[in-house]
Amino acid sequence: MDIIFSHTKPITAKEVSRVFKNSGIRRPSDDLERIERMIKNADIVIGAWLNDQLIGIARAITDYSYCCYLSDLAVDRQYQKRGIGKALIHYLREQLSEEVALILIAAPEAIEYYPKLGFEQINRTFIIPRKK
Repeated sequence: MDIIFSHTKPITAKEVSRVFKNSGIRRPSDDLERIERMIKNADIVIGAWLNDQLIGIARAITDYSYCCYLSDLAVDRQYQKRGIGKALIHYLREQLSEEVALILIAAPEAIEYYPKLGFEQINRTFIIPRKK
């Protein structure tokens, strides 16, 4: 299985919507206009491609200097448990310097996943939730 990881290959809202729906991640999958804004306004969007089909995505907001917020990490269920999420995070970290902390908010069902990838769980996070 030759998966291509790229942060320069264009990604459409329709492709991201399909990955979101097929991954189980809770996102506004049917709101293509909103997904388009999510893609456009991210600092880095990395796709995992198999035979020109998007099967995974990592989307992040960063200053490339101090912190990077990994806002989306999604892999199509059909391709999960094959190291694709781990590879997306590795690719993301390659785009950042060692000065940059990688931060995320894990879904409850993914709490056990992230420590396996080197993330440290902290309890100092605060959020004002979105209304929509």
